[in-house]
Amino acid sequence: MLIIPAIDIKDGKCIRLQQGRLGTESIYSDDPVAVTQRWESEGAELIHVVDLDGAFKGRPINHELIVKMIQSVDIPIQVAGGIRTLADIEYYRQKEASRLVLGTKALLSFQFLKSACDLFPIGISVGLDARDGKIVVQGWTQPTGESVIDFAKKLTGLRIVSIIFTDVQRDGMLQGPNLETVQELARSGEIPVIASGGVSSLEDIDALLALESSGVAGVIIGKALYTGAFKLSEAISRAQGAH
Repeated sequence: MLIIPAIDIKDGKCIRLQQGRLGTESIYSDDPVAVTQRWESEGAELIHVVDLDGAFKGRPINHELIVKMIQSVDIPIQVAGGIRTLADIEYYRQKEASRLVLGTKALLSFQFLKSACDLFPIGISVGLDARDGKIVVQGWTQPTGESVIDFAKKLTGLRIVSIIFTDVQRDGMLQGPNLETVQELARSGEIPVIASGGVSSLEDIDALLALESSGVAGVIIGKALYTGAFKLSEAISRAQGAH
């Protein structure tokens, strides 16, 4: 199982929000490039980078900084936030982002998602963000009323690398991941699931590792790493020890 550190960018800084709400941010670094290099040095095989400004404004905002981050390391970078057009996808593809996470536009337009998969084969992940099991879009501000499980079933047959599931109510709260929904989502289709939101301890990592056979392929970790709840290297050792 992949252990994936997250770097959320707002106003050019590395921050964390609580439940995705503006005004709750904690700033952890003024230098996201240095943070990217730190996670690589500590053993990360993939880094999840979110353009928070882009997610809220509906277009890439911190894209030039993210390109610098991509160029600063040798490991793959997965980019999310504000990617709403095929031109956005082409831009990041040319700048050698390894994966792109599509949320709002892909969830509201299935044709866009299909076109994105054609443009960037084996490079598209879908971000399913939910509150009370229902999908939310537009930087987690707008509910769609559709269940995560129902939408995930529609994705079968598309060339999607992974589904990234975030329980918004747990994100940044250090209350543990939503294991029940993660497992249900992983079992509902053939697309690997990456869990995000709420990881607070190495015990949470163990609990997710127990779901690996169900189709859970990775976990994105943010606040727990930045607050020092545990080290990235410790989480990676747990994952490697499970095999």
